[in-house]
Amino acid sequence: MRSFLFSVARKTGPSYSYFSVPRTRNPNIVWRRTCVFACSAGMHGNERTGYLICRSPRHNELIIELIHTNETNPVSAPLTDAVIAALASLVDDSQSQTASRQPSHSEIEDQFRRAGLLDADPNRLGRPIGKAKRVRGVLHWAIEHDIEKGERLVHLLAALVRGVGGFREGSSNFVGAEAIQDLREAFASEGFHLSETGELLPAILDTLTGRELTEALKAYVRRAQRGILDAALVTGTGKDLVEAVARHVLVQRFGNYSESANFPTLLGQAFVAAGLCAMKTPNPTAQEQMDTALYDLACAVNRLRNREGTGHGRPFISNVTQVQARFAVQGMGLVAARLLDALP
Repeated sequence: MRSFLFSVARKTGPSYSYFSVPRTRNPNIVWRRTCVFACSAGMHGNERTGYLICRSPRHNELIIELIHTNETNPVSAPLTDAVIAALASLVDDSQSQTASRQPSHSEIEDQFRRAGLLDADPNRLGRPIGKAKRVRGVLHWAIEHDIEKGERLVHLLAALVRGVGGFREGSSNFVGAEAIQDLREAFASEGFHLSETGELLPAILDTLTGRELTEALKAYVRRAQRGILDAALVTGTGKDLVEAVARHVLVQRFGNYSESANFPTLLGQAFVAAGLCAMKTPNPTAQEQMDTALYDLACAVNRLRNREGTGHGRPFISNVTQVQARFAVQGMGLVAARLLDALP
């Protein structure tokens, strides 16, 4: 998915007032400064320009002009064996008592193409197979060979089913309560929430405490260890994964932490609280060497963090390559896992 940066012209009498709108592709959202409801949309010029014409509840015409696109941060969702099974069941209409339902084979194939996974489609071998087998085949290939594209496809397929009414009871394309619950549970185990309407969102961790927060952070760790870049930033905290885990460890051990402590100090305190070695000592044991190496790794990765904030599409400064970012996230996963494993 492209990430768009919009400027908005709002009609206020005979003139227009302008302000910025956060990056999104969907204007059907309540913003902090205005309420925007899409009524029509169009593109003009080339792929990097466009416009949306919308109306607010008071019928003031809004013109939202696309001024920038960014492909670097496509939306994705967790890809696990449980998600594959649940998502395949979501599109499976082979046992339906009525006619086949949407999404159609061609619509599913379009998502394979958008995710860059069309070559993994087992249907291309020439023998027609069902929707569920096609989805399972592509996602199983992706989980072994290209998990980033696979996670992109998970998001696309869930959005497709939502778009055709698959989550709406009473729709001819309703997939069934059991299939939805299976998918909800599969996503929940990875730290994501599937709403009643089929919208998929990362769990907001600032509302969690204790064991619930530990399990939610472990879900982020699993994604980080697979090199998934969005796992570097913990939703609802404004902190990166290691910092969020360090604070959680200190709260679990001592009930609080220092808000003013810088990252190396905070992490060192968390290491000590977890019984780990953060400082080099004479004649260290092999385990102490490993722990100090993890501490140094976390501090180095923290220096790569994008200090401009988490709303710029990636968690690292702009001169960090995708390969370097992936290794950095995997390093964060190692450190965070070591800290969480020390909790009871």
